[in-house]
Amino acid sequence: MISREDNPDFLNSFLDYSITILNKSPNSIKEYNYDLSNFLKFIYAHFRLSDKKDFKTINISNMNISVLNKVTLEDIHAYISYMARDLKSSPATRARKISTIRIFFKYLSSKAKLINSNPAQDLETPKLGKRIPKYLTLDDSKKLLDVTLNTDNRNNIRDYAIITLFLNCGMRLSELVNINIKDINFSDSKMTVIGKGNKERTIFLNKSCLKALTDYLSIRSHNAVKFDSRDALFLSERKERISNRTVQQIVKNELQKAGLDTNKYSTHKLRHTAATLMYQYGNVDIRALQELLGHESISTTEIYTHVNDERVRDAVESNPLANPEDLK
Repeated sequence: MISREDNPDFLNSFLDYSITILNKSPNSIKEYNYDLSNFLKFIYAHFRLSDKKDFKTINISNMNISVLNKVTLEDIHAYISYMARDLKSSPATRARKISTIRIFFKYLSSKAKLINSNPAQDLETPKLGKRIPKYLTLDDSKKLLDVTLNTDNRNNIRDYAIITLFLNCGMRLSELVNINIKDINFSDSKMTVIGKGNKERTIFLNKSCLKALTDYLSIRSHNAVKFDSRDALFLSERKERISNRTVQQIVKNELQKAGLDTNKYSTHKLRHTAATLMYQYGNVDIRALQELLGHESISTTEIYTHVNDERVRDAVESNPLANPEDLK
């Protein structure tokens, strides 16, 4: 992890702006700090301001803003090329870092007025091929739930509630671990979660979710060790708020018990599964799905509008020209 103490003042000012004005999450701030620190070190070496062979060891804490006034679009392209060529970064990774660089230079030029022009104004994002998200079938989802509930595990009621929420609500991992008991409104069958960018949204709970939560709360310990864990919905063995890693391990264990490929499926794939099942079986409107998943852009939600091969085959077979006998 890169410390803010190693940053130049203008980078820390951007991070503060991202927290207070852009309302970015702590995870986003960590990513911004890491990505931009490396970018600035690359620029330092690119301009031959240091003779260190490994530019990642360069100290940029005293970097002058005048250096960034010299940066051109071609210099940024050189960094993107370095990521693709030397680091073998995927198009998705490069796209994320490009987005960060674009926001950074916009802040420096338009908001802070620290540089004369924005070299990233015409910076393009690499084209990303659309991939169909991996998801569990309906039968596999039922098998996973059944195995989790009926396994010989003293935490099976808790784990079943966790997987039920993933498969029915399509929430993110960070959203699930941060749920507090007070966030659940049983009388109105809904729950409040905090998503990306600290945005609050409402998730409605179906009968399966309500039953799983009620069953879990009836056996949940009320003696959380840490004060800030006392209101947490899901507790660990240590009676603390459950961690991301623990939930990931729970899901991995139950997937293995269900005979499902853990190299193919994960907690995030359960989110994909929920979205796909709702779209395929519930005739859910794409806008409603966007709201439920907490997507900022409708284009992100559109990856779930794929159809399976069998439905494509049925569509082809239903063509009135499909049967050669009918053409005679």
